[in-house]
Amino acid sequence: MQSPRIRTFTVFAILFIAILHNVQAQPTSSKLNFKSLSPFASALETLQKQLKYNFKSIGLLRRAMTHASFSEENNKAFSIFGASVIETCVSFQLLSKDIDVSSKELNRRLSQISNVESSCAVDALRLGLHKVVRVSPKTNSSAPAVVCGAFRAIFGAIAIDIGNSDAAGNVFWNLHGGDLGVAVAL
Repeated sequence: MQSPRIRTFTVFAILFIAILHNVQAQPTSSKLNFKSLSPFASALETLQKQLKYNFKSIGLLRRAMTHASFSEENNKAFSIFGASVIETCVSFQLLSKDIDVSSKELNRRLSQISNVESSCAVDALRLGLHKVVRVSPKTNSSAPAVVCGAFRAIFGAIAIDIGNSDAAGNVFWNLHGGDLGVAVAL
């Protein structure tokens, strides 16, 4: 005669094996897909393809695409860091090409590439960030400051994700193009 515990365990084990067998027997295409299918998740996947960079931690890109008007967990700090990454990358490129470049010329080029209304916003709009960045209903997602902040935040997020600001600068350089201050078409 079996004890109640042994009977309960036996029933549970048989049930578990039957369920496991049924799950494994299903064709791959009909198995559950736990991947998020939200429009925002899809937009982040598309953005990663445009950047030619896949995040190890997608949460970093999600935060980079979140404006302060939308959440307290937003892209402000990433944007500041990303601006530094971009400026360092541009400075390195300029000085690598011409070690004798004047400080005035270096500052002019940095200003040109950092200009919210022209270069930064152009790159951001070209990527379609105005369609991706999360903002409050009262905030215009196409405003130059909003898209430029999101654009800069991407490179801060990449630097954190990869653990290297130089690599993030390379992603910027590949996206922005070789001509300082002028965005290139994707």
